[in-house]
Amino acid sequence: MVTYVALLRGINVGGKNQIKMAELRACFEANGFEDATTYIQSGNVVFRSERTGSADLTRRIESMLAKAFGYPASVVLRDRRQMRAIVERAPRGFGAEPNAYRYDVIFLKEPLTAKVAMKSVQTRPGVDEAHPGPGALYFSRLTSRASQSRLTKIVSMPIYQSMTIRNWNTTTTLLRMMEA
Repeated sequence: MVTYVALLRGINVGGKNQIKMAELRACFEANGFEDATTYIQSGNVVFRSERTGSADLTRRIESMLAKAFGYPASVVLRDRRQMRAIVERAPRGFGAEPNAYRYDVIFLKEPLTAKVAMKSVQTRPGVDEAHPGPGALYFSRLTSRASQSRLTKIVSMPIYQSMTIRNWNTTTTLLRMMEA
């Protein structure tokens, strides 16, 4: 059995695609995924499956969610090994000053790579920093100047359809859940 996290895009945001976490968990379990657990309302599901091959598994989950909840589901899937690499390969000091900075991980949906995504991600000197990682980008912004951050520009770009963002605390919590 392989432990995965499904990061759902675009649910429970701005009143759109409202899905209760109990219903989401039940949907995963009803479709043969084991030990499904959700974390916060933004659509994070940790589960186990005998199936491997993230592209096929991602398509299966997207189809399952679209059918169950009636929305065009988009999922970024990571197994435990991939999530551990994302956390372990964060830039030095990433997440270390939560009172001064906001830290986010931009998860990239395959086939988008960090190298390609970095070409579209703009930063404002003295406010933002972005760094490539394994299947993700690490984005930090100065809390005192967060309103000047360019992170909000990403969501209006076409490339954003191949991304989903989780804060550092959520990312590390999901890894702990996967390793429990």
